[in-house]
Amino acid sequence: QVRLVESGGGLVQPGGSLRVSCAASGSSFSIPVMAWYRQAPGKQRELVASHNSAGYRYYADVVKGRFTISRAENTVYLQMNSLKPEDTAVYYCYANADAQTFWGQGTQVTVSS
Repeated sequence: QVRLVESGGGLVQPGGSLRVSCAASGSSFSIPVMAWYRQAPGKQRELVASHNSAGYRYYADVVKGRFTISRAENTVYLQMNSLKPEDTAVYYCYANADAQTFWGQGTQVTVSS
């Protein structure tokens, strides 16, 4: 059973930067896909960025050029720059392993002056 623990959310002003991290435990091999999703109040959860074990990265159009996803073994990071108020959401870590999906508990990111 994979367990995901996020950290690093918080309050930041528009134009600022923040990094969130997600550490996976319970897997002795490289997890094939790790990703970040987010869910804003009243909206559906959406994929922000993903990173597979081969190094392929995907970004949603709304974050391209501002966010960077990276991995160190089974820890995934999301560096968020030039943050906008519309980036405010709960950010969830996601992992896909052994045809199962796993979610972290979420970390709040608030962009406000």
